[in-house]
Amino acid sequence: MEAPIVLSGLFIPYLTGKKEAAIINVSSGLGFVPMARMPVYSATKAGLHAFSMALRHQLKNQGIKVFEVVPPAVDTELNAEGRAKRGNFKANLEPQEFVAAVMKGFQNDVFEIGYGMSEGFIKASRAELDKSFQQMNSRW
Repeated sequence: MEAPIVLSGLFIPYLTGKKEAAIINVSSGLGFVPMARMPVYSATKAGLHAFSMALRHQLKNQGIKVFEVVPPAVDTELNAEGRAKRGNFKANLEPQEFVAAVMKGFQNDVFEIGYGMSEGFIKASRAELDKSFQQMNSRW
């Protein structure tokens, strides 16, 4: 969580006044609906979401766009050991499909870019988020 804050502070003076200037933060669907077995990860992603919202508001008149990419679970090679421990969890989402959606979001100035479940979390009501939390954490 510290790195995006420090890097944003360092880059903002450089980006101010530049055409097409943008900061891109990558949070997680777990920043909207935390997973009980991953409380610190979920909390840092929620913090990054809040930081992105506030920074977007602060920089709106300086011409610096602040995007937040909110990935759902994506099938990657990342943490194969952890996935094996969880029963080889399969998200059924290939990285190329998610990246294509993210690029489309950048082109259309969608400032909170989700896909699938995470897009639903971005648009959800409090009651829907609470229901998702209960479903996601029912086995824990």
